[in-house]
Amino acid sequence: MSPDTTTRSSRPAEAAPATPPGAAGDGHLKAGLKNRHLSMIAIGGVIGAGLFVGSGAGIAATGPGILLSYTLAGALVVMVMRMLGEMAAADPQSGSFSAYADRALGRWAGFTIGWLYWFFWVVVLAVEATAGAKILHNWVPGVPQWGFALLVMAVLTATNLFSVSSYGEFEFWFAGIKVVAIAAFLVVGGLAVFGVLPDTTAVGTSNLLDHGGFLPNGIGAVFSGMLTVVFAFMGSEIVTLAAGESPDPARAVTKATNSVIWRIGVFYLGSIAIVVTLLPWDSAEVLDSPYVAVLKHVGIPGAAPLMDLIVLTAVLSCLNSGLYTASRMAFSLGQRGDAPKAFAKVTGRGVPLTAILASVVFGFVAVFFNYEFPDTVFKFLLNSSGAVALFVWLVISVSQLRMRRIIERESPEKLTVRMWLFPYLTWATIGMIAFVVAYMFTTHDGRMQMVLSLVAAAVALVAAQVVHRRKAVADTSS
Repeated sequence: MSPDTTTRSSRPAEAAPATPPGAAGDGHLKAGLKNRHLSMIAIGGVIGAGLFVGSGAGIAATGPGILLSYTLAGALVVMVMRMLGEMAAADPQSGSFSAYADRALGRWAGFTIGWLYWFFWVVVLAVEATAGAKILHNWVPGVPQWGFALLVMAVLTATNLFSVSSYGEFEFWFAGIKVVAIAAFLVVGGLAVFGVLPDTTAVGTSNLLDHGGFLPNGIGAVFSGMLTVVFAFMGSEIVTLAAGESPDPARAVTKATNSVIWRIGVFYLGSIAIVVTLLPWDSAEVLDSPYVAVLKHVGIPGAAPLMDLIVLTAVLSCLNSGLYTASRMAFSLGQRGDAPKAFAKVTGRGVPLTAILASVVFGFVAVFFNYEFPDTVFKFLLNSSGAVALFVWLVISVSQLRMRRIIERESPEKLTVRMWLFPYLTWATIGMIAFVVAYMFTTHDGRMQMVLSLVAAAVALVAAQVVHRRKAVADTSS
């Protein structure tokens, strides 16, 4: 029997749009995000702490060929965001792809992917809180790490509880710092590559070709590198959730999806190209911290503490957005009857109080597990959420195949953003995602993440069946 055990007519109403700025909540989110907030959320959403820190491991494993890994993963993200942008511009929803999956594929799909996405982000809360606490502890050793983790979680929880505009304002400045940092890195690094800066000489292609070649570990390493790169791009979709709390969601989504190509091309490909061109890919400094290594190479004083500050900003940005994203997904699930009704209640400021608190409580529990059981319980949580990005992208792609026809039939004038070469590029994207999923089984770590993530998906799918069958029985008896 299909997990979609309820008829479409028995579904709760779709999530209502946000109320206009200044209006009372009355069960709706508030349109408190300004265009500048959404613009910076869109730009900064692709710049995570993983770019500054985690990219070193990818470079060390793949060599200069990591540029191909970023190109392939970036192309995949561009396709997925275009498809999501098409649906979001036509029908802005607080639950974004979960709401579209609900409508296009069935309630089982919206329930399953919605809860998996929520689970992913509450685990991320613990990861980012711990990462931020480590940096702060290095600056102030007298305070224990768990104290700083508690502090950053509490501050950003208070920010999200106050109003959506306060979240947007914090994210505007967090993302702004990241963007300025990357822009400065690109300028300084580019000048160093061409030998324009004092005490530097043009490096040409020596570091790209002279240390074992462009693909020192073979073409397979490109696909292995792609696995780590894929997850660095998770967060690009946040703007489609946030757009529902803006005065003009369709315009915001259109602008964000149209700019995703240059954002990925400039911030990721541009900065990584500078690293592998300016320095040997197999140097210990690149493995440890590629961006610090570049800054030291060009003679920037205080490179390490400066990068710590930038990474801390990226961590706080991710933590801030993670809490926002998890709470809005929980809110949408509550509105559709797939989570407790309390999740769909909002304060007079239009803030989903219960959804935020439920998300942060699980985040606090995950932080506790990270400190007390890092190699057992927390490792299990990390691995079981590791492939959620691929599941989300796959659901977006399959949903768009059906949603395009629904929108064309019901309101074709809303197709202001269109997927290129539909349906051929949509099917090609599905094929690319399937390839990445299959390739994950060829590595030990990838295989563990995929198996445990599939277990988590199966649990969510079973829960969907149970919940919807109980609702069907309750509706019949009433």
